[in-house]
Amino acid sequence: MLPTLRQLQYLKLLAKTGSFSRAAEAAHVTQPTLSAGVQELEKILGTAMVDRNRSGVILTAAGAEAVARAEVILAQTEDLVQEARGAGQPLCGRFRLGVIPTVAPFILPTALPVLRERYPKLRLFLREDLTHRLITELKSGALDAALIALPYDMTGLDWAHVGDDELMAAFPADHPLSATPSIAPVCLEGEELILLEDGHCLRDHALTACGFGGGRRARDEGFSATSLATLVQMVGSGLGVSFLPAMAVDAGLAEAAHVTVRTLDADHASREIVVAWRAGSTRSAEGRLLAEVFGNV
Repeated sequence: MLPTLRQLQYLKLLAKTGSFSRAAEAAHVTQPTLSAGVQELEKILGTAMVDRNRSGVILTAAGAEAVARAEVILAQTEDLVQEARGAGQPLCGRFRLGVIPTVAPFILPTALPVLRERYPKLRLFLREDLTHRLITELKSGALDAALIALPYDMTGLDWAHVGDDELMAAFPADHPLSATPSIAPVCLEGEELILLEDGHCLRDHALTACGFGGGRRARDEGFSATSLATLVQMVGSGLGVSFLPAMAVDAGLAEAAHVTVRTLDADHASREIVVAWRAGSTRSAEGRLLAEVFGNV
């Protein structure tokens, strides 16, 4: 006898919520129904999936392995359902897309109207988050694709090219380097760097492009920003220098601030924007269609 998809879903929700009551609520069933389903799963597999105690539930080693496999099975099953429902109709029905914060404001406003016009049956659900969390959700099946920036570890993923986004140096308007048309990274060695906080891949892309290495941080660990908009205001206030993606500059992000932007005289001073999906996903053709739309706006 094999486990059912429902039983695997119950176990996945139990692992996510840590509570039979919350898992039952998420599954839209009663707690006894969910508990019975998990018990039946344990009987089929011949081992305990969770340790039950007053503070909640904890996955056993076998339970953790089962959840990892269940996530793959459920993701592939959902891909099958979506593929069958949209057979012959690309980008039809629900599509869950993740987008990183340093890309979303500069591509989506132009791309979304195009998508609505070309694919009127598409129900697009968007999630903005940092790259590492989007990739985790891609691999677990919580997302169908993600609009992210490379380089990044893409093990287990496939992707389609959207475009290359140049990285540029940003200074207070009265900074001495503002008179220089192109900035060599060596000119920034003694400068106070204001960077996005840890977790933003743009931070690492900029440091790598300038040859500073991933360990370089803002001096005294004091200056970092949670968004490009805040970063620009910090630079404009004279707190230091930074890096901006060309798509943000083209969108006018630096225009309202007291900031000068210059090109970087460095090899590979850019990031590659891509649409990524799980390797082997049946949504790969739709991922490529999205990349085509995003690359032409």
